[in-house]
Amino acid sequence: MAPRYAVIHKEPGETPLQAVEKWRLENPAYASLLASYAGRLDPMASGKLLVLLGDECKKQESYTGLDKEYAIEIVLDLATDTGDALGIPSYDTTETHPERARVREAFTTVLGTHRVPYPAFSSKTVGGKSLFMYALEGTLDTIRMPEHDETVYRIRLLKTRTYSPADLLERITVALRDVPRSDEASKALGADFRQDVIRAGWRVLFEHMPEREFTVLKLRVACGSGTYMRTLAARIAKELGTHGFALSIKRTKIGTYAKLGPFRLWTRSF
Repeated sequence: MAPRYAVIHKEPGETPLQAVEKWRLENPAYASLLASYAGRLDPMASGKLLVLLGDECKKQESYTGLDKEYAIEIVLDLATDTGDALGIPSYDTTETHPERARVREAFTTVLGTHRVPYPAFSSKTVGGKSLFMYALEGTLDTIRMPEHDETVYRIRLLKTRTYSPADLLERITVALRDVPRSDEASKALGADFRQDVIRAGWRVLFEHMPEREFTVLKLRVACGSGTYMRTLAARIAKELGTHGFALSIKRTKIGTYAKLGPFRLWTRSF
């Protein structure tokens, strides 16, 4: 019997479609099967991607609402217009080094279900056009920004560390190396994700960066479907009185995070 699905690994910089196409090339036995992914991952994110195969593709809607778990890193005191490293950076000289108790307190304000705007750089459509196209055109002010519900079940602080500006720039530079180049006509407006402008922006920003340290929070997040880690990173940073962006995003689980008595547990996991 042919498998109904496969759980594959998406690398940073890949689109979900590119990850699926690479997997099919590496697994020719499944090349003739129809394949579709259930739940997107941002280009800069990595981790588990659920791929439906054959007739299971017809049941895609029953999979897209699954809960997710992520390991993410949040850089405090820096922001980008995308919420991750593949964005135009900004810095306002704030230096934030919160105690662990203060960080955990900030988590409590973002737990639960909240109505929030979609990220400007996302594939959500308005009037038949993706939001990221409005953002690249500079025409976001011509539309009403759509909102949706995001649910965060649990956040656990795994580690807090500090980076010098030089070490942080190296992390960002390495992350951006994974972004593939493309000369497709559809990428023309964004100048291939604005890669050259973004790389130059980071270099210029750090050339003028004073001596200081940046706090990076590593978290594990259990959440409902459709919760953007990029915007969650910014929301947590805001609760800490500063700006922030997601340095790394890795999806570690896909499944059902159900409430059993007073606890929530993963009762189904791919």
